[in-house]
Amino acid sequence: MFERFQNTLIMNYIVGSGIAVFGVGGLFIFQTLELSRAEVMSLFAIMAVSGVVMISLELVMYRRHIRPIQSVFRSETPSYEALQQAFDQTSHFPTLTVKRILGPHLFGLSVPAMSLTALAIQQNWINLPYRLIGMAAFGAVLIAILHALIEFFLTYRSVEPLLLHLQEQSEQLYDTPLQASYQSISVRTKLLISMLVIGVFPVMLFILASGVQLSTVDQVDAYWRWAGLILVVIVGVATFSSLLLYDNIKRPLATLTQGIEQLDAGELKPIDNPYADEFSQLVNGFNQMVKNVNEREEENEQLLNSLFVLFAATLDARDSYTAGHSERVAAYSVELAYALGLPQAQIELLRKSALLHDIGKIGIRDDVLLKEGKLTDHEFAQIQEHPTIGIHILNQITLPVSLQPLMTGVRSHHERIDGNGYPDGLSGEAIPLFGRIMAIADAYDAMTSDRPYRQGMPVEKALSILESGRGTQWDATFVDVFVRLRREALSA
Repeated sequence: MFERFQNTLIMNYIVGSGIAVFGVGGLFIFQTLELSRAEVMSLFAIMAVSGVVMISLELVMYRRHIRPIQSVFRSETPSYEALQQAFDQTSHFPTLTVKRILGPHLFGLSVPAMSLTALAIQQNWINLPYRLIGMAAFGAVLIAILHALIEFFLTYRSVEPLLLHLQEQSEQLYDTPLQASYQSISVRTKLLISMLVIGVFPVMLFILASGVQLSTVDQVDAYWRWAGLILVVIVGVATFSSLLLYDNIKRPLATLTQGIEQLDAGELKPIDNPYADEFSQLVNGFNQMVKNVNEREEENEQLLNSLFVLFAATLDARDSYTAGHSERVAAYSVELAYALGLPQAQIELLRKSALLHDIGKIGIRDDVLLKEGKLTDHEFAQIQEHPTIGIHILNQITLPVSLQPLMTGVRSHHERIDGNGYPDGLSGEAIPLFGRIMAIADAYDAMTSDRPYRQGMPVEKALSILESGRGTQWDATFVDVFVRLRREALSA
């Protein structure tokens, strides 16, 4: 992996320098100037010497930049800190590449080349005016910028496999992801710099070449004033165009980002797609994903609801005399919750909790659970264990975090406002909301349902009992609302 990365960097350097230095730079020098064969050989020699100095400086900087990455691949079991340092250095490598090119280009290529050229002119090896050295230096800066831009984008592509490899190694060795501390250059900045170089570089090179050709003309000063004006206009147009291009890219990306934020917030909604380019395919793919997730969510919700109903039906089947009790308690609880103005998501959790509120009775022996006569104190104590048994059963199936709140209703639906309930003896608002609601629904259904040993009491009598226990056994406010709902249902 590391050797492949280095080979890619070498190839990037050959491509970048071949295009910028020897392609554009060489063409600029040898096609702009009229030189004799001896002068061409002298300039070739100067470029060769300067190139050696430049490459030597680049190698020194490269070895320093690559060292943290190289040390990781030389170690059989690198530490997490070493992996993190290598990851940061790899993320930073495109920017380091720019520094590694611009510095040596200036101090390793331009300065030696200018000095040697001045010496060659002094020794009459080259017949050129000294002022052309300044133009050549300016041209060298342009070439360096072009070279740096090319390698910047080539290196960006090259570091991606290495970053993934380092992440995978960290996960395998330490089960911990690597966190990039380096803030990457924004898309806007990349576009702006790229457009400026692409738009301005050819014009500046043309102006520079024309300036060299006209260096002996009397009105050369007027030419440079004109060239400066043209350059200002080109820079302005390139900057404006890059900002327009960035905005054109940013808007669909912002739309996708908003859709992802909605997903994180639990809102599974498709996003608008007014695009007709490649972004249209991205948005269509996102919307298809949302559609698939919604369909899976509906299927999972249906399956989950069926399972809760199945649990309740299983319990009711064990005691045929209370068949339908869990579903009726769920219906009463949901009706009360709506009247209290609870959020829809909370109401749905309450319904599931009510369906399972007596699931713990599965753990009660038949001779106790199905006994028709009066229970002894010992038998009643066993019945009182069913909320904690229910919690134990539900803990075995590892409910997801989103369903954990339903456990509170299962455990606390027999608590009393005065603290005399079970299993925890909670009082007042210390009793969870679901428990306070379900206690009323459970008691009402128990009083109004028929048993083999007694008839269900009249609704009005059950409501009177609820009213008499408001503030002691049941939550006073909830009792008032529940009683009003039931009397409204009777009179309808």
